[in-house]
Amino acid sequence: DEESIRSLVRKVLEREGYRVLEAGSGAAALQVSLEHQGPIGLLLSDVVMPGMSGVELAENLSLRRPEMRTLLISGHTGEASLSSAKLPHGFAFLQKPFSLPDLLGKVRALLEKQQA
Repeated sequence: DEESIRSLVRKVLEREGYRVLEAGSGAAALQVSLEHQGPIGLLLSDVVMPGMSGVELAENLSLRRPEMRTLLISGHTGEASLSSAKLPHGFAFLQKPFSLPDLLGKVRALLEKQQA
């Protein structure tokens, strides 16, 4: 939901060859998903957002796009308890602050797992 982080992440992912659909809120992400005709391999979302949490967004989108993987990020220490073992199938977690190589590694791993 933070524009500066969203912009940086989009630029890095695009530079790595990924196609990025960007939205500034959960509601906007739902709309973008409805309008996008092709597959969506990965949802990258902050956990804590105004209006709709990243978990709520991911659960909603997963119903429409079961092939989609989810990478949730958060800087809130209370969210650090979200471990991969506690997340629903296809969900992963990355604690902020994170390095760009860590982010890219998680993205690649999730997309490779999806293709397997």
